[in-house]
Amino acid sequence: MRRVFLETYGCQMNVADSETMAGVLERAGMTLVGRADDADAILLNTCAIREHAELRVLGRLGEFARIKASRPEVVVGVAGCMAQHLRSRLLDKARVLDLVVGPDGYRHLPDLLRRAASEPTANVRLDRDETYGDLEPKREPGVRAWITAQRGCDKFCTYCVVPYTRGRERSLPLAELLGQVRRAVAQGFREVVFLGQTVNSYHDGAHDFADLLRATDAVDDLKRIRFTSPHPSDMSDRVIAAIAECAKVCPQVHLPLQSGSDRVLEAMDRTYTLERYLGIVARLRAAIPDLALSTDIIVGFTGETENDFERTLQVMREVRFDSAFLFKYSARPDTKAWRWVETVEDAVKSDRLERLIALQQGISGELNDRWLGRTAEILVEGPARRNPEQLFGKSAQFKSVVFPADGTPAGTLRSLRIVGATPITLFGEPLEAARPAPLVTLGG
Repeated sequence: MRRVFLETYGCQMNVADSETMAGVLERAGMTLVGRADDADAILLNTCAIREHAELRVLGRLGEFARIKASRPEVVVGVAGCMAQHLRSRLLDKARVLDLVVGPDGYRHLPDLLRRAASEPTANVRLDRDETYGDLEPKREPGVRAWITAQRGCDKFCTYCVVPYTRGRERSLPLAELLGQVRRAVAQGFREVVFLGQTVNSYHDGAHDFADLLRATDAVDDLKRIRFTSPHPSDMSDRVIAAIAECAKVCPQVHLPLQSGSDRVLEAMDRTYTLERYLGIVARLRAAIPDLALSTDIIVGFTGETENDFERTLQVMREVRFDSAFLFKYSARPDTKAWRWVETVEDAVKSDRLERLIALQQGISGELNDRWLGRTAEILVEGPARRNPEQLFGKSAQFKSVVFPADGTPAGTLRSLRIVGATPITLFGEPLEAARPAPLVTLGG
C-alpha cells in the first residue's frame, strides 16, 4: 500500500480536503501517483451537492472496475460528501469499492486503506470536534492557497445536503489559521482563500470573521485575501468594513442569492428576504469601490412558478452580477425538500436555465467591456491554457486576464491596460515593468 491515486470532484472545500488527505498519506510513507493504473489504492474525493456530480463519480467507479478485474488487490475508495451521503449503497457496488470514508475520517486514512485491503471498510462518523487544524496539507503548486476556516453548516436550507454530509458548523482558532497563512506565504503562495460553507459566520469563541480578515491583512509578504462562500444573513457591518478597509482583501464577493422570489426563498429556508439581500448589495457597493459581485441561482425549485422565475430574471437585471453559477434544482436525499413532490418538469427547468444563462452572459459581457482602456493589477498565475504564447492571471476582482508572454514569473503582480474583453476573459497589454519576482518557488 505505497502508491495512491487521488482524484477530486466538487468545490474548493474538496480541493482543500484533498490537500489534507495528501499530507496525511505522505507522512505515512505513501506516494501520490498521477495515474490510477500505477496505484495500489485509488481514492475519489467526492461531492454530493447535485445529482450530476454523483453520476460522474459512479461512472468513474465503472472505469476502475476494469483495473479491479485485472488486479483484485487494488483498493478502491470513495471519500468525502458522497461517501457520507450514500455509504450503504456504495459498499454494495459489486465489490468494486473497498473503502468509504466521510469528511471527518481523513486523519485515519493510512490505517483505513490497510484494513480495506482485507475487508470492506467504512468510517463515516461525523465528529463535531474534527477540524484538521493540526494537520499540514500538501498544497498543490500555484499562487493561491486554500485554507479551511470553518467546517460544516448550521443553516439547514431545505434543499441542501451539506449539514448531513459535513456535520455541524465549527470554526478553527484564529491563531491556527494565521499559522497556516504564514506557512503558505513561506512556501511561496501569494494569495489565500478562506473557505467555509457560510464562511462569514466564522467565530472561534473570541474572534469573528472581521477579526480574521484584519489579522490576516497584517501578514507580511501576503498579497491578496479572498473568501468563499459567505451567507447573506451573516454579512454584518463589521465584515463589510473589514473588506473595505483591509488593503489585501480583494474587492470581490460571492453572495449566493438562489432565487429572486421571496416565496421561493422562504420555501428554501434561506433566512433572508429579497429586500434584505438587495440592502446588503447596496451596502457592499457603497463601501467597496469597483466591487465585483457574483452569485448562485437555482432554477426549478419545488413550487417555483413562472412568475417566481420572472422575478429572478428581474433581480438579475437590477443587480447586474459580474458572474453567476446557475443550476437546475435536483432533489437530494436526506434534505427536507426531498420529501416534497416536484412541481417543475425537467424540460421547464432546462428552458429557464438557458434563459438565465443568456441573460447573465449579456450582463457579464457589458460589465467586462467597461474595463476597456482601464488599468488592472494582475496576479500572474502562469501560461494560458489555450495559448502558451500568453500568460494569464486574476485581477483583484477575480476576472481572468490574458496578456502576451514576456517571461513574467508566476506570483508577480503586473499592471496591465485592458484592450479586449469577452464575457469571461479580459485581454491586457503591459503597462509597466514587472515587480520583482518571488524569492521562493511557488508551492515548494
